[in-house]
Amino acid sequence: MTARAKGAPLKVLHLHSTFDAGGKERRAVALMNRFWKGVSHHIVSAQPTAMGAKILIDKRVAAFFPFGFPALAGKLRIGRLQTLARAMQDFDLILTYNWGAMDAVLAHAVFAPSMGLAPLVHHEDGFNADEAGGLKRSRNWYRMVALSRASALVVPSHQLESIALKAWHQPRARVHLIPNGVDTAAFLRKPRPDVLPRVVKRPGEKWLGTLAGLRAVKNLPRMVRALADLPPEWHLVILGEGPERAAILAQATDLQLGHRVHLPGHVPDPSAAIGLFDLFALSSDSEQAPLSVIEAMAAGLAVASPAVGDVAHMVSEANRPFITPPKDDDAFTAAVAALAADDTLRRRLGDANRTRARDELDESVMAARYAALYAKALGRASFP
Repeated sequence: MTARAKGAPLKVLHLHSTFDAGGKERRAVALMNRFWKGVSHHIVSAQPTAMGAKILIDKRVAAFFPFGFPALAGKLRIGRLQTLARAMQDFDLILTYNWGAMDAVLAHAVFAPSMGLAPLVHHEDGFNADEAGGLKRSRNWYRMVALSRASALVVPSHQLESIALKAWHQPRARVHLIPNGVDTAAFLRKPRPDVLPRVVKRPGEKWLGTLAGLRAVKNLPRMVRALADLPPEWHLVILGEGPERAAILAQATDLQLGHRVHLPGHVPDPSAAIGLFDLFALSSDSEQAPLSVIEAMAAGLAVASPAVGDVAHMVSEANRPFITPPKDDDAFTAAVAALAADDTLRRRLGDANRTRARDELDESVMAARYAALYAKALGRASFP
């Protein structure tokens, strides 16, 4: 780590598994947008073309995208790790995210003492389809070794906290549970019915909605199947983009629901659209503490979801009967149908969810906890 001239901005390096606009990326950007004064943020994606969250960065943020930074993924060779470690020099704080950045975490563990690398804080937000059904022993071992010199490991859910302590054998002092949060005030406004591209909410329509990357682990065809049991005024609107678009549309075609299933694509600002939903649902096979659920709660929506990650702990107590056993399609479909059938119940649960989001899951609370953690890693009284 190079000493900074007095008054020079802190140089923070962000090494992401992907920088598309998913939950962890939107949280990272929200923190950048708060931590802009006196900091320069340098962002690398393990998937160089996956940079969709870039447009969410506030213009005040000094954001850079280092050209020619070594690939974060590749064959595990000592020379490659050394190259990664050299590229991490000249930064004051290194922030890594998810499995896709774990080689960089290992490079830091091996070479930090000899190269004088900055402190590293790793963020783990969950698993893709290859680990959604169960953790891989080889990856558990790899994480245990790679994280050995990390200043902190941050997780957003109780489930991941337990995994970090038991499966990855991390010391209690290294593991920090910081629940996700959103700017709850931004979700109070009612969006215009024509705010989305390619779909307009017409009078009399009701929308079952979700916000998700179109990936296999999100199991969005399950959502299409749930729509089949709802009256014809109900439409399904999925905000997001990804490789599973064709599979979702194929399920809609098979069930003759193509005219009621809408995929308008990625929405940069969920607060500008999620309020059009009448009911929010999550259909994932694996989650931890999804931002989309908090956003739905902040918008005053009832939530139906499998009991993945911390979802059952996140929603209001009144909403918990509609959080169903994981991978139980019948229970999920029944929960969606029960909520869709009762306007008064949806409003009551939505009000309770909004109150809980405002009081316990606001972005300001989350940001203060991250600031304290980063300051501790840097040995400073405050961050930035």
